[in-house]
Amino acid sequence: MFHLAAAEAIKKKVKIDVLFIDLEAQYKATIDHVKAMFGLYKDHINIHWVCIPLTLRNSLSVFHPSWICWEHGREWVREKPNNDSFVFCYPSMEFEEFTYCFGKWFAKDKLTACLVGIRTDESLNREMALQSIKESYNQWTTKIHKNVFNCYPIYDWKVSDLWVYTRKENKMHNKIYDLMQQAGVPLKDQRICQPYGDDQKKGLWLYHLLEPETWDKVLNRVSGVGGHEHTKESKINKPDKLSWKKYCELLINSMPATTKNHYIERITKYCKSWENRGYGDGICNIVPDNIERRNIAPSWKAISKAILKNDYWFRSINMTQPFSKTYGEYLKIRDGIIN
Repeated sequence: MFHLAAAEAIKKKVKIDVLFIDLEAQYKATIDHVKAMFGLYKDHINIHWVCIPLTLRNSLSVFHPSWICWEHGREWVREKPNNDSFVFCYPSMEFEEFTYCFGKWFAKDKLTACLVGIRTDESLNREMALQSIKESYNQWTTKIHKNVFNCYPIYDWKVSDLWVYTRKENKMHNKIYDLMQQAGVPLKDQRICQPYGDDQKKGLWLYHLLEPETWDKVLNRVSGVGGHEHTKESKINKPDKLSWKKYCELLINSMPATTKNHYIERITKYCKSWENRGYGDGICNIVPDNIERRNIAPSWKAISKAILKNDYWFRSINMTQPFSKTYGEYLKIRDGIIN
């Protein structure tokens, strides 16, 4: 999308602003690619390279379920490229809050389009999010503030389209994808993001293989990475004398207070949702594996497995992550609830 936008800027002889939110724990190849792209289009862009403390998910530890990139007083994965700050920022704000606030700040009440490179082909959630938009000015543009619009120009591109375009137009690309391909990573799983999230942790092992010099720093940056098994999930067992419900209680009681209260809240909501679907006497201790895999009946075993996987929001058992207050305000504007 950067290449497409830059080409249009060159054609129209205008400059565009480019926002890069640097989350600290990045592949060196990614940073090298960003620098190369900025150098390639330096005469046609204004650069916003953001390196501020943002709260991000750490799915590898129940004791520290979040981490803060560029946190003061910590040893970073790499040196900070710059020290830019923004008037709307506050310590440890969330990623979604920053992007929303940045759009409002940048627009300064002028009509502004924010190009976002997401594709519905990447996940079902993204496809459903775009399809469910109530206030849409066309199929790929949504309102996030009174004069600010998110635009998704490549929303319908498939991953193969990206590489066809890159090859035919002889465009620069991030070389980390070449290394992923050589490592046998399926095309659909070749994603780049902060490495400690619920989905991203599946590819955490790649740092060791693709950039050994970065892996050591990523390993020591947050709690829980050293004990993380970078393999497919193995069979989960419990003590024979405990039911799955009792085992779940044992797991919960071993957690620090904040995390414990969070999981109790999630379990309560999970049980309540199934209570309204015919389980008024409580959920089952265990259900057949084929039923559990399809999430068509609740069980304490499923809850225990979610906890053992550090599934903070119980996404593996069909629960959703709640929105932050700021992001919730954006959704109301987007859906036309408020102006």
